[in-house]
Amino acid sequence: MRHTLPIAPQFYVTAPQPCPYLAGRMERKLFTALQGDNAPKLNDSLSKQGFRRSQNVLYRPSCAECSACMSARINVAAFTPSRSQRRVLARAHHLHRRATSPWATEEQYDLFRAYLDSRHATGGMADMDMFEFAAMIEETPIRSRVIEYTDAGVLQAVCLTDILDDGLSLVYSFFDPALERLSLGTHVILDHVKIAQEMDLPYVYLGYWVPGSPKMGYKAKFAGLEVFRGGTWSPLTAPDSFDTALHPLSSEPIAEQVAKINLPDGRS
Repeated sequence: MRHTLPIAPQFYVTAPQPCPYLAGRMERKLFTALQGDNAPKLNDSLSKQGFRRSQNVLYRPSCAECSACMSARINVAAFTPSRSQRRVLARAHHLHRRATSPWATEEQYDLFRAYLDSRHATGGMADMDMFEFAAMIEETPIRSRVIEYTDAGVLQAVCLTDILDDGLSLVYSFFDPALERLSLGTHVILDHVKIAQEMDLPYVYLGYWVPGSPKMGYKAKFAGLEVFRGGTWSPLTAPDSFDTALHPLSSEPIAEQVAKINLPDGRS
């Protein structure tokens, strides 16, 4: 199925497939290509409307009977680390941060494989080889960086990060699963909040928060979290109040969703 706007970009819908977050449900995505000279502006604009980037594609959930997935971001000005998060920062204070161009290395891939084999052995990336990994890191038409975290030169965590006009977007992160004591996933997010503060950027985009999903529940632990729901960003003040029940009217028809998308030049 294809839906188009009067002027590019064109929007498409994926075929339904099993949801990776909530058992027994089917997911569907609305997506468009990210290419050309206008790619950075399109990425900035659609990221503010709940879209995420994967290589040269922008997508957001568009499930027929479910609206549980919500794009989440940290409002940097409203963020204060919790006591446990301060302990995470203290335990990982020895890590060295290094920002590089989006270029894949064998060391990164080895860490990526160890992370997948330990945490996501049956996930959609489980069979990703070195060439596919390199494509994930390097195929970016916008301003991206690879943020590496090392200890005495040994790579321990990596995050592929996009630099938007209003914040940092964590596209994908992975870390040494053997260092569970360091809570490296949490540390990467906390350090990106610090980077955003240093760059005077207001937001850190974390991907999707899914109430009821153990994989995504950790995001609600960050103060200042906002979620994109009903076309607007709102503070996440009561995570337990969200209803994830299926309902045939949960989502608007695809054509209506596309019609409400705002493009970088102000057109809808």
